[in-house]
Amino acid sequence: MTVTVPFPPAVDPSHWPDVARVPHAPLRAAVAGRLLRRVAAGRGLRVELPGGRPLLPSPAQAPVLRLHRPEAFLHRVGAGGLIGFGESYQAGDWDSPDLVRLLTALAARPETLVPPGTGRLRRLYVRRPPAAELSTAANAPRNIHRHYDLSNELFALFLDPTMSYSSAVFSDPSPATRWPDLVPAQHRKIDRLLDLARVGPGTRLLEIGTGWGELALRAAARGAEVVTLTLSAEQLALARRRIAAAGQSDRVEVRLCDYRQARGAFDAIVSVEMIEAVGRPFWPAYFTALDRLLAPGGRVALQAITMPHARMLASSDTYTWILKYVFPGGQIPSLRAIADTAAAHTRLRVDAADAYGPHYAETLRLWRERFTGRAEQVAALGFDEVFRRMWELYLAYSEAGFRSGYLNVHQVLLSRDGAAAGAGSLPVRDGLR
Repeated sequence: MTVTVPFPPAVDPSHWPDVARVPHAPLRAAVAGRLLRRVAAGRGLRVELPGGRPLLPSPAQAPVLRLHRPEAFLHRVGAGGLIGFGESYQAGDWDSPDLVRLLTALAARPETLVPPGTGRLRRLYVRRPPAAELSTAANAPRNIHRHYDLSNELFALFLDPTMSYSSAVFSDPSPATRWPDLVPAQHRKIDRLLDLARVGPGTRLLEIGTGWGELALRAAARGAEVVTLTLSAEQLALARRRIAAAGQSDRVEVRLCDYRQARGAFDAIVSVEMIEAVGRPFWPAYFTALDRLLAPGGRVALQAITMPHARMLASSDTYTWILKYVFPGGQIPSLRAIADTAAAHTRLRVDAADAYGPHYAETLRLWRERFTGRAEQVAALGFDEVFRRMWELYLAYSEAGFRSGYLNVHQVLLSRDGAAAGAGSLPVRDGLR
């Protein structure tokens, strides 16, 4: 079905002030223009000006960046760097017939995008995350609300029936995998994590980050007694309804609770892609909470999006487009940062870590295709075209990160002082179990 959407999108300045406003930065725009030529030549991109005229000669099958408003694009990028690049897409200044392919080309070796020796100039335009978005106990509910409380109906439009908003694990993570395989792939992911934590009959399980309740339901079906924590009121309500409908309310308790305030002793703790919302300053508190809540002999199983350690250090304290518009207060860790933080502040040690990056790329492709194919339903829920373009860019940007290797996702096993090592766990490696 063909969906007609307004282009360029109408931008409400009261809702999208920085998207509506085009900064005036002629000197920086000139620098951005030179950088655009350098990146296009170095990455083999085709940059098309209005009317289809190429900015530079390019290969016939090159990824395409199509500029509709070149001047606005250059002023935004010159003034705001990658935040300006994202806002420019939201505003309709540029587009691409294959957004993921273009972003994948840009995501590879990001440290080479700017000329050598100019990295120090980043401090002139890179902003630090605002204090109001740091994931303190006071700020975290507001950060979570901005993303996860948008609308349960919105998430249901592109997630599968399990309402799992994290990487699946496919039997075959190839582009040929199609939508019907996503439900068993999500269950495979959950089951692997529960197996890693040795969750079974009578296990006292703590889940940090409820989502919409699918992991808690699967753990309860194994006979576990589950306490699951969330800061999202929307997720809390739907998770409780799903748990009640499944007849598992006697086994699963959903609490609106920050991990820092959690109490009890648990045989196993699991958390799926929640550490990314913790923020680097609070990683010690997060791992300290895991250690405090874990009963003797217990195991912690985390699923975490990760990035190379050097890139993590380089991007720390940088206010990005994703932080501004999608996930305020977050920070993607490296696998090394997880191991080092746990070792420095707790008795927990990493015993195993499996990587599933290609699986996340395919999960995101399926989400993106379903989201973009349901533009009319998104609009019917009250989300405007600027929001739709924002989420399309977010999903494509994330997919590109995994396809380029800039991002990865790991299932990580931790225990006290490595007690689980050699007990059927896996060594730290990239690959499938």
